[in-house]
Amino acid sequence: MSEPTPKKRPRHLMDPDNLRRETIRDSGSGPMHLEPVQKWVLSVLAAVTIAHLAVGLVIAALYVDQSRTDAVVGLNIISAAFGLIAVAVFRAIHQKPILTPWLALGLVPGIVGLWLCLG
Repeated sequence: MSEPTPKKRPRHLMDPDNLRRETIRDSGSGPMHLEPVQKWVLSVLAAVTIAHLAVGLVIAALYVDQSRTDAVVGLNIISAAFGLIAVAVFRAIHQKPILTPWLALGLVPGIVGLWLCLG
């Protein structure tokens, strides 16, 4: 008697007899690497989290008594500093030079906050 050929498992299920999965190749040049994707996810997550802190400081400055101009300006300066940190962290994770014109983008929360509070 001949043994029946084993039924091939659907592609999405693990085959205990063949534990190595085929790697998906991008345009035939080799296996895709996970490191660039991890860098992008980490850098966006870090930058957005720090940017939320900067925007939160601007919102806090909007609720400070308007007679306390020093507090309003101080919160917006701190907001700009955190904006700079967000851009610097993003560039550092991607191993790019930190001191570039892109760093000026970090000043946006502080400038917009000053315009909203004092304008």
